[in-house]
Amino acid sequence: MQIKQILLASRPQGLPDDHTFNTVKSSLREPQPGEVLVKPLYFSVDPYMRGRMNDAKSYIPPFQVGEPIEGAGVGEVITSRDDQFKTGDLVMATGARPFLPWATAAIFPGTHLRKIDNSIPPTYYLGLLGVPGLTAYFGLVDIGKPKAGETVVVSGAAGAVGIIVGQIAKIMGCRAVGIAGGAEKVKLLTDTFHFDAAIDYKDNHNLDAAIAAVCPNGIDIYFDNVGGEISDAVMKHLNFFARVPLCGQIALYNVTEVPIGPRIQPFMVTRSILMQGFTIGNYSARFGEGVKQLSEWIKAGQIKYTETVVEGFDQLPAALLGLFSGKNSGKMVVKV
Repeated sequence: MQIKQILLASRPQGLPDDHTFNTVKSSLREPQPGEVLVKPLYFSVDPYMRGRMNDAKSYIPPFQVGEPIEGAGVGEVITSRDDQFKTGDLVMATGARPFLPWATAAIFPGTHLRKIDNSIPPTYYLGLLGVPGLTAYFGLVDIGKPKAGETVVVSGAAGAVGIIVGQIAKIMGCRAVGIAGGAEKVKLLTDTFHFDAAIDYKDNHNLDAAIAAVCPNGIDIYFDNVGGEISDAVMKHLNFFARVPLCGQIALYNVTEVPIGPRIQPFMVTRSILMQGFTIGNYSARFGEGVKQLSEWIKAGQIKYTETVVEGFDQLPAALLGLFSGKNSGKMVVKV
C-alpha cells in the first residue's frame, strides 16, 4: 500500500521551519505473522520533540535525518496477524520506544502495542492520562510536595501540563497562580479551570510587580515549564524552603545562544530552596499509580481538560511549531 511519511530533512538552527521537514510517499509491505498494521488516528505534538531534532546526547535518542519523525499517538488496527489484536482495536505503542512514526500507516510487532479502552476519549491517552497528565502529577506531588494553604505558581499554565498542575494544586488545598500569554488564556485559567489568579506576561512590562501583586505572601512551589526571563522573575519571590520542579524550558529550546541569566545559587542557599529537574521516564514504574489517581479525579469532576485539535496529517509540522508561538490552549493534538 502507498503511504505518506514526514521525515526530518535537516537539523534546525534555532526555530524549525519548512526546510526542517520533508513529506514523501513510499510503499508499505504487508504485515508478517506476529505483526499488526496500524493506521494512526491522533498524534501528540510536544515541546520535547524540538530537542530530539538536535544531534545531542539526552534522555531520549535524537531523530535521525532522513528518517520519520515520531511521537505519541493513538491508532486503529487495520490488519492483524497477531492473535492478541483484531481489526478496529484502538492501540498505542509501548516498550522502550512508545511512539508512532509520522506516517499514514505503519507496521508494528504485536509485542510493541497495547490496547486502550475505547470508552475513554482516545486523546485523553495523549494528554490527561498520558505524558502531560503524568508529568503534572509526579512533578507537583512527588517533587513539589504541596501542603494545604501554600501558593503554587506554574508557568506555561495554559499548556497541556500547566492546566493540570494548577487543578491538582487546587485539589490539594493550595492557591494556584498561572502565568500564560494572552488575555484569552488568562481568562481560561481563572474562569474555566478556577485558578485563583493568572498573569498575562505579554501584557505586563513589569512581571516582577505583577507577581508580587498576586503572590503577596511569596511562592512556595514554582512549577517551571518555560525557563528564561519569566522564571528569572518568579525566582525572586520564592519563600524559604520553596520547591521548584523543573519540567521544561520552552523559552530556550530554539535559541542558538543561551543568554546568561541571574545566578540564583546564593539565593537558593540562603532560602534553602530545592530545585529538581525531572523527565517523566523517571517515574515509568509508577505510571499505574498516576493514571489511577488522575482517573479518580476525572470521575469526581475535579479535573477539567481542554485540547487544541488540528486536522490533517500534513499539518503535523505546523502544529508542532505552533507550540512555540502559543497557538495552543491545553494539549495540542493532530487528528489524521
